[in-house]
Amino acid sequence: MSTLQRLFKQTFVYGLATVLPRMLNFILIPLYTTPGVLTSVAEYGKVSVIFAWFVIFNVILAYGMETAFFRFFNKEEDKDQVVGTSAISLGISSFAFFGLALLFQNQIAHITEIKVEYIKLVIWILLLDALVILPFAWLRANEKSMTYAIIKIVNVVINLSLNLCFLLWLPKLTDYAFAERLYKPDYQINYIFISNLVASAVTLMLLLSFYTKLKFRFNSKLWQNMLRYAFPVLIAGIAFSVNETFDRILLSKLLPETIADTQIGMYSACYKLALFMTLFATAYRLGIEPFFFSHANTENPQKNYARILEFFVVVGSFIMLAVVVFADLLKVIVIRDNAYWEAMGIVPIILLAYLFLGMYHNLSVWYKITDRTKFGAYISIFGAVITLALNFWLIPIISYKGSAIATLAAYGSMVALSYYFGRVYYPIPYNLKKICAYILVSVVFSAISFYGFRENYVVGIALLLLFLAIMYKFEKQTILNVLKR
Repeated sequence: MSTLQRLFKQTFVYGLATVLPRMLNFILIPLYTTPGVLTSVAEYGKVSVIFAWFVIFNVILAYGMETAFFRFFNKEEDKDQVVGTSAISLGISSFAFFGLALLFQNQIAHITEIKVEYIKLVIWILLLDALVILPFAWLRANEKSMTYAIIKIVNVVINLSLNLCFLLWLPKLTDYAFAERLYKPDYQINYIFISNLVASAVTLMLLLSFYTKLKFRFNSKLWQNMLRYAFPVLIAGIAFSVNETFDRILLSKLLPETIADTQIGMYSACYKLALFMTLFATAYRLGIEPFFFSHANTENPQKNYARILEFFVVVGSFIMLAVVVFADLLKVIVIRDNAYWEAMGIVPIILLAYLFLGMYHNLSVWYKITDRTKFGAYISIFGAVITLALNFWLIPIISYKGSAIATLAAYGSMVALSYYFGRVYYPIPYNLKKICAYILVSVVFSAISFYGFRENYVVGIALLLLFLAIMYKFEKQTILNVLKR
């Protein structure tokens, strides 16, 4: 039980550090969707498309080195050499991208259909974010979770404060000379990215000690081995980013120009209501990735890996049901303008999709432990193909509903493939009956609540309590042991 306790503690701290940055997006939705802050639903759609490109370029700039760093940091005796080689590699590649991106900013703006003034800000943010990849990975590898969390929290506070200042307070202070000089009408999107830029700059400053204390030792052979390990992770990451965010880009391309940004704005706002599942899955991934590697050589690690997936599914199934039951209460709190509510039907679909994504992160242990990261690339590419094919097919027919269905299909297929190949190369005794039973019960209860008795909280809460009773019956001893410890 100490294994689960340790994982739970790490997940909680990393969860806090992950929840808060992502909660920033959640907290900012009421700001962005308040009438008068952004000029229209379409403006929020434009911001969402830019952030979709952010995700893709962040993956490219990391090129799998974060995962490679974890693997070789736990594998190699000379850890300083691993850190130095990784840092030099990421530093050179980041500045090379920065120079090329600035040089070709006009061409990038043309391809992405994003204004050059936004592209300049995005390039700077991407550079700063790339330079903190390794310092954050080093903190995780050395289990300095509190330092990791504090720096993430500082980033959130700065970003949120500046967003509030620029978008909410500054327009009301234009009678004062200092505010009048700072404020520009119709500059809202710029203010959003300026806030992000300042927060990223402060984050790098807080992590500069990592670079000042770093032993810049580069081993070319080690670097080649890390790149070989990282390349499939990069391909998987690009494919994964296609699954996660490319639907916004495709919506902007496949829908009529007159409605595209508005549809994206509604879809993106309601998509955020699945944030609670996303936060849990992401926090869990941050906790288990170093855990998987550090426990790979212990006695019978497969048993622990199986129990960890069960724990994730139990908690994740409950979160999905809880969000579905209270979705219409959450939308009033989070999405202030009812012009966005048309897309609420996607919420249960996206929640289930992210439950599957969290399961996939758990199941992916086998190819990371056995150094078969190419399978991660194959699986993610297959998921990306599903995403692209279904989006191209369904968007012209049912708009953003097609994107939600594509996301669910992609992550579901990735879970199935990872489980299948894992049985061949690294068998783990997962309790499939229990896992499938919890998911099925949660899905059925969610469907009854959302599609049969929507906004009937007597029925919804009754279903939630019944699920808790089932969970307590079958997980009583585990729950009591965790709480006792």
